[in-house]
Amino acid sequence: MTDARTIIAKLRDGGRPSVEELRWFAAGLASGAVTDAQAGAFAMAVVLKGLGEAGRVALTEGMRDSGKVLEWDMPGPVLDKHSTGGIGDCISLMLAPALAACGAYVPMISGRGLGHTGGTLDKLEAIPGFHTALSEDQLRQQITDIRCAIVAASAEIAPADRRLYAIRDVTSTVESIDLITASILSKKLAAGLEALVLDVKMGSGAFMRTMDQAEALARALVKTAQGAGCMTAALITDMSQPLATAAGNALEVIEVMETLTGTSVNAALWDLTAALGGEALALGGLADDALDGVARIERALESGAAAEYFGRMVAAQGGPADFVDRWPDRLPSAPVMREVLAPRDGFVSAIDGFALGQAVVHLGGGRLRDGDRVNPSVGLSDLAGLGEEMHRGVPLAIIHAASEADADAAAQAVVAAYELAEICPEEPPLVWKRIG
Repeated sequence: MTDARTIIAKLRDGGRPSVEELRWFAAGLASGAVTDAQAGAFAMAVVLKGLGEAGRVALTEGMRDSGKVLEWDMPGPVLDKHSTGGIGDCISLMLAPALAACGAYVPMISGRGLGHTGGTLDKLEAIPGFHTALSEDQLRQQITDIRCAIVAASAEIAPADRRLYAIRDVTSTVESIDLITASILSKKLAAGLEALVLDVKMGSGAFMRTMDQAEALARALVKTAQGAGCMTAALITDMSQPLATAAGNALEVIEVMETLTGTSVNAALWDLTAALGGEALALGGLADDALDGVARIERALESGAAAEYFGRMVAAQGGPADFVDRWPDRLPSAPVMREVLAPRDGFVSAIDGFALGQAVVHLGGGRLRDGDRVNPSVGLSDLAGLGEEMHRGVPLAIIHAASEADADAAAQAVVAAYELAEICPEEPPLVWKRIG
């Protein structure tokens, strides 16, 4: 008979639990048959000994199946994207409606800010009235009517992951590729996807700082998702500088709207949306290949179709019906705005993305503790990018703060996050490589 003690002992001693044992453990996490102590011991054993490829697939499938797994009967492919997180990463807000405009169905289950990185749900909730908690019936109706929705995971989606994640957070077992993979994919695959594209960030603003780390995670995610029956590819993308020129919830929505409506296009947001969307359309059979997919996504952006679908999604989820036309009037703004000036001449040679993300969190744009309320209006805008030539007294960034004291602290953090050099550095590529 299967039990938690036997599985933990096998892992501890360097063995590989069977597929049935790992699926049993995942079910036990959801049902309570596995205690908190056993879950912590299991997580530590996985960190120290690993699960192997087959074990990762089994744990992921077990966690996926620990709750509700959605099934769809749509006239087009059900597609999604996941990012491992970064600074100024608001791609989901552009990609979901762009994919919908190209004929895909996108039930995007997203998360909130984690550590120094912003969360897609927090960004969308900067829009007055926007609701991210939809019932299954509401989600199904919206996907049928509009083809895209960005929502929070319900309590019925991968409950084993919710339990194990909380335990990992307090037992120093977060940094495990096996557990990270199972956590990410169990929620995504529970959405009933036919294909998934992954955006694995690498650099100073990412959780994976080096190429080796990013590639190891990307390969684990792709192999595990494919092993669980979902067509998947990953792009390793650059996070040595913020993706948008803003970091903060309403400020990132502004940059998304400027790009979607063509009023001021951010090339990095446009290009990465097209690259990830092209891969997704190719995986889902809506494009001949990734290049054809890129062209289709760009047409959706250029024509305004992506903006139209975004507006319909906002209205369906409780936001203003006229948001696309009147977004500058609909988003909150901070009472204090302050320029952060370059201390000397030079080219921007390095940016500490983690430090910028932490500055936004401390301004109130993220959570220092679970349950903290997020201020949607605060953050950083007009961030200088790598290779940009600066002169003493020229702004590196603009702070949007709730108070003068908050702005003071953020100004020090921003200056410390930037390195200036006499020689202009080579700008890194937006996409480093494809895995899949």
